[in-house]
Amino acid sequence: MINRIAGVFARRGYNIESLAVGLNKDKALFTIVVSGTDRVLNQVIEQLNKLVNVLSVEDLSKEPQVERELMLIKLNVEPDQRPEVMVLVDIFRAKVVDISEKTLTMEVAGDPGKIAAVQRNLWKFGIKEICRTGKIALRRERIGATAVSGDFLLLLTQT
Repeated sequence: MINRIAGVFARRGYNIESLAVGLNKDKALFTIVVSGTDRVLNQVIEQLNKLVNVLSVEDLSKEPQVERELMLIKLNVEPDQRPEVMVLVDIFRAKVVDISEKTLTMEVAGDPGKIAAVQRNLWKFGIKEICRTGKIALRRERIGATAVSGDFLLLLTQT
């Protein structure tokens, strides 16, 4: 399924900025982040809706949504710098997941703005490695709303 979805974008020369897939009971939920005009987005939605196992495609860019990214970041940190780093860990509600004599690895989850702020604040320590998941998102539910069920549900977000 993922090849057919990616093919829709590739055939038209559109770039996927982020793609995340998660299983939810009896369906796969794809969160796809795309840059483009409303015209481009509408074309992508129309083409994705034509795919056999796609139940629905939703543009979340104009709806209330919850969005998050996950980042693992490894810093070159001397022991005397650790207290300053730990202050930032607390401020950003991050979690230290690995530590060695000269490095510290932390996990940060949050919206893209928070992830960018963490990177900016940690840059001065020397970032050795960084890995980000890309954006995942879900539409905020309204009271009385029901979820779609079936094989595939694509949520399309636009930057």
